[in-house]
Amino acid sequence: MLFNSVSYVLFLPAVFTLYWLLKRSVGAQNILLLSASYFFYGCWDWRFLGCLIFSTLLDYYSGLKIKSSKTNAQSRMWLIISIVINVGLLAYFKYYNFFAESLIKLMASVGIETHLQVLNIVLPIGISFYTFHGLSYVIDIYNKRIDPSENLVNYSLFVSFFPLLVAGPIERATHLLPQIEQPRIFRYEKAVDGMRQMLWGFFKKIVVADSCATYVNMTFDNPTNHSGSTLLFGAILFAFQIYGDFSGYSDIALGTARLFGFELLNNFTFPYFSRDIAEFWRRWHISLSSWFKDYVYFPLGGSRLGLLTSIRNTVIIFLISGFWHGANWTFVVWGLYHALLFLPLLLFNINHKHKDVVATGLFLPNLKEWLQIISTFFLVTIGWIFFRSSDLAGSFVYIKRIISQSLFTIPLLDHLKMPLAYISICIVVEWLHRDKIHGLQITRLKLQSVRWILYLLLVMVCIAQFRHNQEFIYFQF
Repeated sequence: MLFNSVSYVLFLPAVFTLYWLLKRSVGAQNILLLSASYFFYGCWDWRFLGCLIFSTLLDYYSGLKIKSSKTNAQSRMWLIISIVINVGLLAYFKYYNFFAESLIKLMASVGIETHLQVLNIVLPIGISFYTFHGLSYVIDIYNKRIDPSENLVNYSLFVSFFPLLVAGPIERATHLLPQIEQPRIFRYEKAVDGMRQMLWGFFKKIVVADSCATYVNMTFDNPTNHSGSTLLFGAILFAFQIYGDFSGYSDIALGTARLFGFELLNNFTFPYFSRDIAEFWRRWHISLSSWFKDYVYFPLGGSRLGLLTSIRNTVIIFLISGFWHGANWTFVVWGLYHALLFLPLLLFNINHKHKDVVATGLFLPNLKEWLQIISTFFLVTIGWIFFRSSDLAGSFVYIKRIISQSLFTIPLLDHLKMPLAYISICIVVEWLHRDKIHGLQITRLKLQSVRWILYLLLVMVCIAQFRHNQEFIYFQF
């Protein structure tokens, strides 16, 4: 089931109504939410419910065994079992064909014929996300940060909670499980703000992201047929397409969770207003970045063992992050590209320089901040070319065409004007609320009637664009 579908518009009010009718029993509420989550997931392909349930039972049981182990060796054994099976399932579904094809090509290049079979594997939606939920859970138990949950329903809901099930944010048991175990109280203000955040998420997805898709597909599918200026606009529109698509999903997820009394981890904080790459990664896909930092970077030694170790660990994190996104060398190069952009900041110890909100207390940034924001966005956009291209050769063809003389020609204007108009609206609204959690957390418009007019306009434009809606990009990861 997609957030941007008629079925979800019917599904959400029904679950919401039943949920709050059961407010006297947190156990009954959790059973309802778990059932709704499995139904939500099963609407995509019910066969892969088995994979989700198996992963859930594996980590639930492993957590209990880690806690009850008499020796460190036994505890470590159960941790390793959980990690190996989880990563093994992820590797099989997501990476088997990639490694098989790469090995076949490598052997063929030296004249050796291999008999590896490329399999017709369907990637279970959300497997990268719910696998990381389970991994963080068992690792936290092993490191004695949390005790295992003895309630299977509660733990299953933590893994499978439908707003975050298929595309995050990647939650931590330390944050979400206590909310699941405790009674929730309906708070009107939080529910209303959740609906505002959902509305803004729908606008970014249905209006901004999906309106960019036609132009983006046109340029990336046939880069040799277009001028450098057209390809540059194609790359810029993809930057906003993927932002609107993924941050829009996160806004809908966080807003939906608030309707049920939950606070999920924030996943985006206006990343295109960043002044350097380090700040960008503190604001983009926050839950994934922090997951790799806590469960890979720090265990490898972090920055405690000297500069060279810090550089090594940073490169490893970016490469893994790229590979996490997909089984293609384009994602690996995308990760390496960001590592190379990040390393100068690390070398000069300025990677933590920008932790405040840009132009705090001011209407517009100063000239230096303007240049920093524009240059960071440009560098990020170049990286998105690798991310969007189907192969490395296509990425370099695209970039080569951009830097040709045709860059200084008039770009193709078909399908360009409306996306640029929607992007402009998105930028203005988010700039005005860059110190808030989301773009519609309005405090400056005091007149309720003016706010309602704005909400209605957004609803109307979402409905008008609904016929063009497309699947979320991050479902493939």
